[in-house]
Amino acid sequence: MKIASIANMTDLDKIIYIDREVIGNNSRGEMIKKAIELEHCIIVKEEDAITGFLIYDTNFFGCSFILLIIISPSKRRKGYASKLIEYMMDHSPTQKVFSSTNRSNVNMQKVFKKNGFTESGIVENLDEGDPEIIYFRLK
Repeated sequence: MKIASIANMTDLDKIIYIDREVIGNNSRGEMIKKAIELEHCIIVKEEDAITGFLIYDTNFFGCSFILLIIISPSKRRKGYASKLIEYMMDHSPTQKVFSSTNRSNVNMQKVFKKNGFTESGIVENLDEGDPEIIYFRLK
């Protein structure tokens, strides 16, 4: 059974481990720690094992913006990202929720569409030759 909840400091090492598993380093450790402190980090578990996490902030024109959705590589395409988004939408501190992904990230585009997000614009020049698609959904 997939269960999502707000992360706490006892989850930090496990979350950083999953992030390192995906990006290959610990460079986002401080960002993850700060998100946990602000209660802006959501985890998803299967039984007692953390399988993924979501980090958001509310600095995008006063709206919630999902900064990261990271799922352990061995647990992908099993509904964990959708569970995180569902929890986020149920608990978002703002009515409008935005996120983004690269045009090349077709799998994440499918996750957003499956979860009721619509395209809201494109930002060029973040990653050379790979525009960022902005997604939007009302709570």
